[in-house]
Amino acid sequence: QVQLVESGGGLAQPGGSLRLSCAASGFTLDYYAIGWFRQAPGKEREGVSCISGGDVSTYYTESVKGRFTISRDKAKNTVYLQMNSLKPEDTAAYYCAASHACRTTSWAYWGQGTQVTVSS
Repeated sequence: QVQLVESGGGLAQPGGSLRLSCAASGFTLDYYAIGWFRQAPGKEREGVSCISGGDVSTYYTESVKGRFTISRDKAKNTVYLQMNSLKPEDTAAYYCAASHACRTTSWAYWGQGTQVTVSS
């Protein structure tokens, strides 16, 4: 069964850190582009970051540049999103998805999401 499972969300204080994980089962992540998306209540889903297949390129939305880092652990079949210097506006449900390329509107697989709340 093909599945993506996110974990690592929770409550963090402003300025704090969290590391989200996106673990795959049923397929190998290595050559897939993996994107992280988020959706806050009442807002549209937005792309946060993406790592291309083969780890050739990484992309970040402007608001997280310098604070978030996307990476891949092939041995664990997992992609991570390290989130530092968190801000209240980072509060959202975070989802990972897999596709053939980062610059696409067609994502083949989605995880169920993990909640990130940044609050003092």
